[in-house]
Amino acid sequence: MEEADLPRSNDQPLLVMKGVSKSFPGVNALENVDLTLYPGEVLALLGENGAGKSTLIKILGGVHTPDSGTIEINGQVVQMDNPLTAQRAGVGIIYQEFNLVPALSARENIFLGQEAGMMTWISRSEEQQKAVDLFSRIGTQVDPDQLCQDLTVAQQQMVEIAKALALNSRIVVMDEPSAALTPREVQGLYEIVDELRAQGIGIIYISHRLDEIDRLADRIMILRDGEHVATKQSADLNRDQMIEMMVGRSLKKEFPEREVSIGEERLAVDGLCRGQAVRDVSFTVRRGEIVGLAGLVGAGRTEIARLLFGADRIEAGTVMLDGHEVTPRSPRQMIRKGLCLLTEDRKNQGLILGLEVQDNFGLPNMNDFAPLGLISQAAETAAFQQFVDKIRIRITGGRQVTETLSGGNQQKLVLAKWLQRNAEVIIFDEPTRGIDVGAKYEIYLLLNELAAQGKAIIMISSELPEILGMSDRIVVMREGQVAGCLVNENVSQENVMKLATGSEVSMTG
Repeated sequence: MEEADLPRSNDQPLLVMKGVSKSFPGVNALENVDLTLYPGEVLALLGENGAGKSTLIKILGGVHTPDSGTIEINGQVVQMDNPLTAQRAGVGIIYQEFNLVPALSARENIFLGQEAGMMTWISRSEEQQKAVDLFSRIGTQVDPDQLCQDLTVAQQQMVEIAKALALNSRIVVMDEPSAALTPREVQGLYEIVDELRAQGIGIIYISHRLDEIDRLADRIMILRDGEHVATKQSADLNRDQMIEMMVGRSLKKEFPEREVSIGEERLAVDGLCRGQAVRDVSFTVRRGEIVGLAGLVGAGRTEIARLLFGADRIEAGTVMLDGHEVTPRSPRQMIRKGLCLLTEDRKNQGLILGLEVQDNFGLPNMNDFAPLGLISQAAETAAFQQFVDKIRIRITGGRQVTETLSGGNQQKLVLAKWLQRNAEVIIFDEPTRGIDVGAKYEIYLLLNELAAQGKAIIMISSELPEILGMSDRIVVMREGQVAGCLVNENVSQENVMKLATGSEVSMTG
């Protein structure tokens, strides 16, 4: 373990976690980890999925009890027995996976549990105004009275941020807070972080987006395999050094190169329509090609994926698969025809969390393992283990319950079941959301491998570097329509954003 020079040596630490260890059955999640946070600083907490970041934060938040170690806030030892104790101690946590009550409004979720007492009348108008003010601070507009179940993923993230800010916490933990945000909303988030820092609030910031770390972090703490690797000043670490410390090896390039061999057209979409969400959308994907689908949140990208997968009904337009017209009516039908979708919302749409991991893997692939009607556990286990090894899914075994996996490993489990399906056209909706840089690289290699096999791939991503680094062509969406298609010398971050926002694009060639 290597400790950095302290940002302000005369300051008393706001938070000190000493010798924190935690084990679960078959997993040593944390081993003797120390963390120090000072007032008015942003401490970036980095590490691969399964490195122990979430466990450490859940111990701070009172969700888990450590096997050993202490927590001090303002020099006083605090026993974090439950989340309410943590909140009262001044700790506000924005978890990567939302903790909202879907049937309650945004306003009700923000102030849930903050009532002064059972006999106290709560002023709805006062809560309403406070909620509006909080959303204004974040730089977004959300109807405080709209039910959370009716909000977009990005809007739900805004509610989570507002909820933490409403607690007036002195310590704020942000776990992948920008994962579902538009570039404009991310800028608003940066401003909020700067404002909180100026107020003397200590912030622990967890993100796999290293450009955010460059922008925000004062110090960087890195975990690997449950152990504290180093804590250093942000200025003393470059991007390659951070990646090498996190994964324990060097990655030569963030996006692997590949030889592109593009063949005939495999998917052709013409005049696709569904209400205002998808309007007269046309594009093609060829054999061996990765087509990036870019655009701001709400541009219609996920809606297109759902239409092609048969999850929603197409109102107009045609879909051609390998030269044959098909009318998507259900996911089961499209899976049989060789088109699969890796969904953005893995928890609600991609997995059954109460099932064991191997059962989730086997569900769409039963025909592979039951040729005579009875499932061969040996065949299923062997197939699953190949993907566990290939994309490094961190599990204790095939019988581990899916909901106990980290978010990134859940995402890799969804990827594994569709790779086993051997689909010919694969739609990846935010395939690396919440996944660390090392695992991202492995998924990029898999995408390249699939393309080399002649698969046709659509990749939806909100990360512009990912779209630029992996796509052969980029289809940019705006307000349910195709704003333009970029290829070769026209591909640039500036041109993608201009098309996505309706600005004039400079084309060459």
